[in-house]
Amino acid sequence: MAKPKKKHDTKTETPIFSEPAAVADHPPQHSHQNLDRSMRATLARFTGGVSPHSVTEAWSDWALHLSRSPGRQMELAERAQTSMFKLLAYSADKRADTDTIAPFAPKRYDHRFEHPLWQKTPFDLWQQGFLAVQDWWDEATSQMRGLDKRDADRTRFQVRQTLDLFSPSNFPWMNPEIIEETARQGGQNLVHGAAHFTQDLLQTLSQTHKPAPKGYEIGKDLASTPGKVVFRNDLFELIQYAPQTNEVHAEPVLFIPAWIMKYYILDLSPHNSMVNYLVGKGFTVFMISWCNPTADQAELSLEDYRKRGVLAALDAINVILPDQKVHANGYCLGGTLLAITAATMARDGDDRLASVTLMAAQVDFTEAGELLLFVDESQVAFVEDMMWEQGYFDRPQMTRTFASIRAEDLIYTRAVNRYLLGKDDLPTDIGVWNGDTTRMPARMHSEYLRGLFLENRLSAGRFDVEGRVIALKDIATPMFVVATETDHIAPWESVYKTRLFTDCDLTFVLTKGGHNGGILSEPGHAGRHYRIGHRAAGALYEGPAIWLAKTAAQSGSWWPSYSDWLDEMSSAKTKPPAPGALKPRYPALCSAPGTYVHQM
Repeated sequence: MAKPKKKHDTKTETPIFSEPAAVADHPPQHSHQNLDRSMRATLARFTGGVSPHSVTEAWSDWALHLSRSPGRQMELAERAQTSMFKLLAYSADKRADTDTIAPFAPKRYDHRFEHPLWQKTPFDLWQQGFLAVQDWWDEATSQMRGLDKRDADRTRFQVRQTLDLFSPSNFPWMNPEIIEETARQGGQNLVHGAAHFTQDLLQTLSQTHKPAPKGYEIGKDLASTPGKVVFRNDLFELIQYAPQTNEVHAEPVLFIPAWIMKYYILDLSPHNSMVNYLVGKGFTVFMISWCNPTADQAELSLEDYRKRGVLAALDAINVILPDQKVHANGYCLGGTLLAITAATMARDGDDRLASVTLMAAQVDFTEAGELLLFVDESQVAFVEDMMWEQGYFDRPQMTRTFASIRAEDLIYTRAVNRYLLGKDDLPTDIGVWNGDTTRMPARMHSEYLRGLFLENRLSAGRFDVEGRVIALKDIATPMFVVATETDHIAPWESVYKTRLFTDCDLTFVLTKGGHNGGILSEPGHAGRHYRIGHRAAGALYEGPAIWLAKTAAQSGSWWPSYSDWLDEMSSAKTKPPAPGALKPRYPALCSAPGTYVHQM
């Protein structure tokens, strides 16, 4: 029997930013469609949301192209033979106690074999054998003439996932660090590891939220910058932070975080809080704190997040601080939403923005990193059916997606430490935040995947808002764009493309670190550097490689440069404003961090 459609699934199934499908002569009955969707949703629960069709299609494409490429087959056979001879020579040299350099090395981000005992026989031979197989498969899944690049990347990604599962570092009898620790503790590490495994399994099955460890309480230790919630609707709370200086810049700063994360990544601990830093520099700072949507909010759309989110926040700020323009700062998907909002405001003659800052945010998705491996028509439809049943994209599904991109570190290294070495997870502020995940409403997530990732409509000039196409080149407001060097979510070359699709005055920063760590680059953070360059409005475009070659790295944090830039974009200073506005409708509702940040 077909599963009835849930109450919240009342809108059209065609996402708002997709081309309307042609009307069939004999459209199928909804009950038949619902039966298909229910079956795919059930299957998605067993595959973790990964479409089997996307997997088999990639492997079929790769295998068929390899089967008709005898030269490529010979090349791979020769590589396997060469690798075997390298391993044999290395083994012989080790048996003869000859100093020799290992022929294969782990990737830069792979820390599984750093323990000194991995250099001792037989562990070094197991390690080298594994790395040789990894090296061969990297070559085997590289681009072939005629092979779709996405299919090549997908097969490589899937091979990497499989190899990571069978790495010798994951097996107690092959990992010297586990053997050494088991001998030292008399097996107590395995007892503690079993307890950790049981605890994590029960939490996963029950889907309970792990409480924050001592010293990492939200509102006290994290997200602790003083302020007030001055506006609230069903979608977000608006926080206004208390001033810390006698005078403040007239123009306030509005942070727009991504809706797939809790906002306090930008107000983490007091020492690395970007909010606290800017408030201390004399800026009046506002923050959007998104709700954690439930199944009842499945129909929230991208347009809701734009109008009842960003624009509603601007409306409230304009009442609290009348006649003042706003420095808007969007992080990750919040930056993409800000770019859409800014382009729409420019089209409509709305000049309330003093500047636009995009941090690790993309406006073009043709080079969107390994997340693109999860996006094609089959995969998006599969995810849509899963969300159709539950009303949202759930936290564990999102966590698995991001963790799988660096499975060797985020999954297996942690599992070895926790379950085989018996180590407790050492709490960190960013680790606590990373575990405080959120959901995404079904309709919005579908529109985002289709309109941006799958069809790349924003930079292609096919993204419409309120029935009219918007153009990024219409943005005349000065922009400050930040990318991070090792970002696997928004690769810096992709973020750099903002320069290609805009004509305004633009400052571009490339900073050391990843998607989160590069943004959290407070002054005093050891080992940090950044590059900064300016493009005048209307200047000719230069590619990322040229820009990188001619832009020297500067040591330290990029935050002071950003504060100085905001200072240049601001007018005279004034007395600090009071929180909220009693008249007409924005009184202080409660203290920061508000209530939505605590939603589970």
